Amino acid sequence: MTKRIGQPDTDADRELRQCLDQQPLTSFVMVAGAGSGKTTSLVKALAHLSATRATELRRRGQRIACITYTDVAVGEIWGDVGNDSLFHVSTIHSFLWTVVSPFQQDLRRWVAGRIEEKIAAAQERLDNPRTRANTRDTLVRDIERYQRQTEALRSVARFIYGTGSDYAKGVLGHDDILKVGPALIEERPLLRTLIGNRFPFIFVDESQDTSPTFVAALRQIAETVGQGFCLGFFGDPMQKIYTTGAGPIAPGDGWNEITKPENFRCPTNVLAVVNNIRAEDDGLQQTRGRTVERNGVFEAVEGSARLFILPADDRRTERLAQVRQWLAIEQRDPNWLRDDDDDHADVRVLVLVHRMAARRLGFPNLYAALNDQAPPGLKDGLLDGTAWVLRPLMAFVLPLVIAARSGADFDVMSALRANCPLLSKEKLTDQNAATVIARLRVDVPRLVAMLEPSERTTIHQVLSFLHERELVSLDDRFAGYLADRGAGAGADDEDAGAEQAAVNAFLDCAATELWGYREYIEDQSAFATQQGVKGAEFERVLVILDDEEGDYNLFSYGKYFGITPLSATDKKHADEGTDSVLGRTRRLFYVCCSRAFQDLAVVLFVPDVAAARAAIGARALFPAQDIYDLRAVMAQNASVAALG
Repeated sequence: MTKRIGQPDTDADRELRQCLDQQPLTSFVMVAGAGSGKTTSLVKALAHLSATRATELRRRGQRIACITYTDVAVGEIWGDVGNDSLFHVSTIHSFLWTVVSPFQQDLRRWVAGRIEEKIAAAQERLDNPRTRANTRDTLVRDIERYQRQTEALRSVARFIYGTGSDYAKGVLGHDDILKVGPALIEERPLLRTLIGNRFPFIFVDESQDTSPTFVAALRQIAETVGQGFCLGFFGDPMQKIYTTGAGPIAPGDGWNEITKPENFRCPTNVLAVVNNIRAEDDGLQQTRGRTVERNGVFEAVEGSARLFILPADDRRTERLAQVRQWLAIEQRDPNWLRDDDDDHADVRVLVLVHRMAARRLGFPNLYAALNDQAPPGLKDGLLDGTAWVLRPLMAFVLPLVIAARSGADFDVMSALRANCPLLSKEKLTDQNAATVIARLRVDVPRLVAMLEPSERTTIHQVLSFLHERELVSLDDRFAGYLADRGAGAGADDEDAGAEQAAVNAFLDCAATELWGYREYIEDQSAFATQQGVKGAEFERVLVILDDEEGDYNLFSYGKYFGITPLSATDKKHADEGTDSVLGRTRRLFYVCCSRAFQDLAVVLFVPDVAAARAAIGARALFPAQDIYDLRAVMAQNASVAALG
């Protein structure tokens, strides 16, 4: 176990241990705010179970499941528990595949039903007299393709889990796993009992971002198994930033509710802002704040939290540079001017996936394709690289090319074994392995060449090459786009039409833009997405709020601060208590501000600075003396320049 185990206990840690020691077992929900050490509490809970129940669990052949949101988090927790075989640490997708993969006949039945659903949906649109002629042609081809998939199912010996779905080859993709897993758990009481007996403890990290269907499936397991099972959710509803997340987890009857209010990350001034933001939501007031030890005494760190209100004109980049200059002067800290990924600088510029970062890092067309007028599914997936059109490129192609460029043959083969259908056991039984390897030795360098900066290869050409050479199983949705630039979408279906336009624009982008995008979402530059930094912390945080450049209607800082009037829909959602642009923006702003463990600067670009200052002042999120406009920034910079 790691140093997390040695951290001092909080009341929440002690309360959780008591919960885990209860007989019969009792499920629980822990709500832990930003900077509270939620993962520390989770790892301590795992350590406690290892110390008190390991012998009994091993004797019964049982394990403790810990499910988290990303592969990065999985790796961190595995390191925390020392790769102990008592634990099963995985993502949601991997966990679901672990428990449903043995039920191959059920999977076959589900896939057959899924294909029938697609045929019925396509036929319904084909029967619609408003459907355009060119769309009808595509729909006919789609139906024929689905029918061929139905025929091919008869020869599929076993279904496997891959990057994208290819039903004809027995490959289920990420989206399939999230659907079929909960569906089988709901339908099969025996499966629920088997899962509960195999994993009598199931912990879910980042529960607020977990899909509601998965949460419901886990609840069903708890209800079916009863007293011999403990289901635990660790999360923070205030950090729910994805529209598909479950948000608050309502405790079941008899469950324990545990709150962890401490914040060990944010200095006093930042914590005050964070609490002001949260006061309008669930009202949880976080306590303590960051401290440092001096001469054996722990002292509070004050830090700083400032808001700059600037005009939304065509000089945004210049204005931002002026603010950074002001910060460097005011705090005698030249690192505010650093734009690289130097650990010493430790400054992050948080943007709402807008063109400022895209232009700076070289992926403006890719950004525009998956953001401007794109449906929410693609916009959300652009935030973290999980959009279905991005998955094979970000998860397989770029890592493979990087490994090949550096001569890391082992990593190249590992990537191919995990993703290339030619190397699957089923394929290798029908062909000569040496021939396959020889083919890959030719194809991988060709792929590397296509991603060179000097090449003018499009993403469409890269994906077509992957498909033709069977280097990876692409999502079935690519089929229509790669064949005839369409996917059965037409103007009569607004969402489908928007997706078709967005995907085709994405496919026309230069493949080299993928490198800049990768640098952005993988935290290799000073820029980062506001959504992508959840769980991270930085000494200096510079948050850029700009609704005009954002072009992202899920969030509106203008509406949140009371500058922009609410629409009728906004008011309706507020009256009904449903998720709204105000709630989403408030949570995102909370996530951004709570990243700072020393200094926070928020830069808000608005059309009318005076009106914005009045509205924001009335909200009292920041102290009045810590709100600045362009005149104050320019005055200080000018005075320093004069002295210099």
